[in-house]
Amino acid sequence: MADRRLHVFHTVAQLSSFTKAANRLHMTQPAVTFQVKQLEEQFNTRLFDRNHNRITLTDAGQTVFDFADKILNLYEEMENSVGELTGEMRGVLLVGASTTIGEYLLPRVLGAYRAAYPAMKVRMNVANTRDILQQVENNTIDIGIVEGAVNNANLAIRECQPDQLVAIFPRGHQLAAKDRVTPAELLDYQFVLREEGSGTREVLADYIRDGGADSNKLDIVMELGSGESVKGAVESGMGISVVSQATVRKEAQLGTLEVRPLDPVLERAFSFVHQKQKFRSQAVERFYQFIQEQCKKGDPWEEAETASGASGVAVQR
Repeated sequence: MADRRLHVFHTVAQLSSFTKAANRLHMTQPAVTFQVKQLEEQFNTRLFDRNHNRITLTDAGQTVFDFADKILNLYEEMENSVGELTGEMRGVLLVGASTTIGEYLLPRVLGAYRAAYPAMKVRMNVANTRDILQQVENNTIDIGIVEGAVNNANLAIRECQPDQLVAIFPRGHQLAAKDRVTPAELLDYQFVLREEGSGTREVLADYIRDGGADSNKLDIVMELGSGESVKGAVESGMGISVVSQATVRKEAQLGTLEVRPLDPVLERAFSFVHQKQKFRSQAVERFYQFIQEQCKKGDPWEEAETASGASGVAVQR
């Protein structure tokens, strides 16, 4: 394996945080600090300046980081080349997923991926779309899977799977008497929504504007950080919302929520986002191809049954 100290140092420098690096690497913070200290002792110089709980690279640290980046990339290329010869994929794949995908959809697929490539380890980071795009751009994850449109010329984008959004209400709500709900009708009721930066929230605002209404008139009474909390608030009668159809299948079957399609239909795409040079990595390319193959077979989010905690998949939030 490539020098462990370099890998730890490189991760700390990327994230500008010993704590975040420890979480990413599944290490204790003292262990991360020890690895960096060993590297500093080897070079007999400080690699980080530490001021007021903030760390920055020293000039020597920047030099080490630049070389570490090249060394670790070369090591990955070596692993990929050997894997191509032996037919075995191995290594660690860092996947970022926006909240809807990471909480409800992708975990069902990762188990199947691990079964196909047992020597691969997958670490999944779940955050909102804006944060995942930033992590891809900063090269702290290998690939992101996000909801909605992505407008970033620095990143490569490939659409994977369509997703339909639906309106949800508490049981007995007035809109439950309708077969479909229009954008204008949504504005008559209080809303429970995800936080700013959520792909679902941005798609909804665009949908209302495209329907000729003013999205600024949305009466948002509550902003929450996860899909589960949004559904719980709607069930409790705190408002209505618009969510991915894939996230409310269970509630629709049990009748705990009223679920109605929108008119016109609101669809978006789940997209793969990566650094343009990242598809040189065999691991990233194979992962993309695997998801595409699952999509061609049907709905991969519905068919796959393995949960995210199984088969060596680590989930970070």
